[in-house]
Amino acid sequence: MKRLVAWLMSGVVLAGLLVTLVLPPAAVAAELRNLADDKIAERGDKVDLNNSSVRRFQDYPGMYPTLAGKIVLGGPYDSVDDVLKLDLTERQKELFNKYKENFTVTPPAIALNEGFDRINDGQYR
Repeated sequence: MKRLVAWLMSGVVLAGLLVTLVLPPAAVAAELRNLADDKIAERGDKVDLNNSSVRRFQDYPGMYPTLAGKIVLGGPYDSVDDVLKLDLTERQKELFNKYKENFTVTPPAIALNEGFDRINDGQYR
């Protein structure tokens, strides 16, 4: 009886190995990506006003953290110029216009806007 069970089990294992040789291999992504990575790639080197945290504005003197906070909380925007519709001081409008070419607008993505991510999104690149 033991020999019969052992013989059947070896047959099952052998059949399993043969099936794995016949079936095509699973598709493997060339590079692991997710929605957040795609959204970051879409904005390029610019700051996306709808999908960036306050930290993204640190490279622009005078904008971080006060003006950056107003911009982040005032969205979503249809265009970069929509920021000027916010309640900004003249100095803040000057600063924004000074750096305006460094900003872009893409549709908001929940992957980058959910929870407290608008303050610290954990992107350090």
